[in-house]
Amino acid sequence: MIMDQVIVAFESAKNCERVREIIEGSGVASCIVCHSAAEVKRVVSKQRLTTVICGFKLPDETAENLFGDLPPSCSMLMLAVQDLLELCPNDEIFKLSSPVSRSDLTASVRMLLQMSHRLEKYIRPQRSEQETTVINEAKAVLMDRYGMTEAQAHRFLQKKSMDSGAKMVQTARLVLTSQ
Repeated sequence: MIMDQVIVAFESAKNCERVREIIEGSGVASCIVCHSAAEVKRVVSKQRLTTVICGFKLPDETAENLFGDLPPSCSMLMLAVQDLLELCPNDEIFKLSSPVSRSDLTASVRMLLQMSHRLEKYIRPQRSEQETTVINEAKAVLMDRYGMTEAQAHRFLQKKSMDSGAKMVQTARLVLTSQ
């Protein structure tokens, strides 16, 4: 069985290492350690990971801002002192007050991973090879025309699709026909 992977991202290298040791030591998941929000975004887009465990802020932005830039399939567990957690009103971010016990941390990560497995089939629809090609071509047009990154182009197509109620491949075809 392939072990799940999660992203661990904290401003402090010591906190990153402590959380990584707890999660990997308990056998819940393997961890990819990131040291900035930009690095988290790159890893999420390349490896399609669904769980980020982080502190209240990273060197380049707050966790709440980072969460807004992640795909809808991605969940976040924020670990911080209660005073900081209260500064984050976003109810879609799971929060645990630190110091946190090993059992609370591992149980929370297990729950997030289970939720992501159950939601995966609804959030990540299966596309044909032809549909994937159309979407990739539309992303290439957006990247070329507007200087977007691949992640930004994907997010653009995703958001336009959700806003219009259309499938992503339909939105991609519109981009291609409007060249």
